[in-house]
Amino acid sequence: MPEIWLNYGVTDVVLDIRAENLEQKIDSDGKILEDSAINEKLNSLDLSKPMELVILHNSKSIQKIISSLFTLCEQKSKPFPKIFAEKKILNLVKAGLPEGSSINEFDDVDISNSNLVFMGEMEFDGLFGYETVSTRLIKKFGLDSMLSAYAKRQGNLPVPGQHPESLVEAKKFTDNFEIQGIEIVANSQGILDFSIGHPSETITATKTLESNSIKDVGEHKTMVISTGKDASNFDLGKSLSSLWNCSNAIKKDGLAILVAECKGGLGSDAIQQYVEDRLTLEQLRNPTKYIGGMEDLLFLSEIQKNFQIGLVSILPEFYAKKLNMISLPGIKYSMDYILKTQGVKQKVSVVLDGARLLLR
Repeated sequence: MPEIWLNYGVTDVVLDIRAENLEQKIDSDGKILEDSAINEKLNSLDLSKPMELVILHNSKSIQKIISSLFTLCEQKSKPFPKIFAEKKILNLVKAGLPEGSSINEFDDVDISNSNLVFMGEMEFDGLFGYETVSTRLIKKFGLDSMLSAYAKRQGNLPVPGQHPESLVEAKKFTDNFEIQGIEIVANSQGILDFSIGHPSETITATKTLESNSIKDVGEHKTMVISTGKDASNFDLGKSLSSLWNCSNAIKKDGLAILVAECKGGLGSDAIQQYVEDRLTLEQLRNPTKYIGGMEDLLFLSEIQKNFQIGLVSILPEFYAKKLNMISLPGIKYSMDYILKTQGVKQKVSVVLDGARLLLR
């Protein structure tokens, strides 16, 4: 019996699956950057001026860049950058920081400070095609611009890996600020590349993600999807991106089971309002104001016309049912459910790094 480990929050869980039920194991790949190459690229940063490094989410590749940056500052006798993160991830980021560093909460609504350097790891996104520093910033600081980006979506289905007009909106938004970004492209093994510069320029790193992440795998009846890292399954809103990335490889009337701990809850105002009956699906089509996570709720309702979705998470069953998803209390139950509903000979494809893969 092959043992397949899938990320679930800060731990991994094992999916026990018989060899005859395993159709395909799909993981990301690519050539990992050597430490020397990382240091060489970091040398392009001006370390003589004060730097306020804002960590947009937590991941191993982000910790690696911070650690390399601190080593470089030490070698050159330059001051360490000040580190900031949002309150909800503050302790997570803090736990992975090099010794002697401190971190403060980033609660600044003004992002026009030219010392700010925003760091994030690039993934795919259903609305923008790619999740970049720019798209993270427009979501957080540009609600008015988000309405425009949402209105420019291509239909009501997600478009991961494309370059829609919504992405142009995100670039336009960050063009208003004299800030810097560090855009990382990584996989489950390490860093593939990163780009330093204004966030509207670092978007070019999409080419690296594209060349390493797109996989032609055909269509599958049943798929178990792990996001690949805890930052990507911290809440439901974020976890759904992995589902969008795999949706084109799932057969009509198939089944996708998303393995996502969601310890941060729903993570989406729109989904929250919907489960509380304060928002209808009809209101999502032409809204007059943008509510955080609207696009994911819209995509979810549309994609469920094509296939069923199961969810392994710690979210209350009430939420899953309200969202028309099959609630599964643990990874073991997902396999039991598949064999019970689809027959003991059902073949299952397993995706190990859903947030950083794009299946066709």
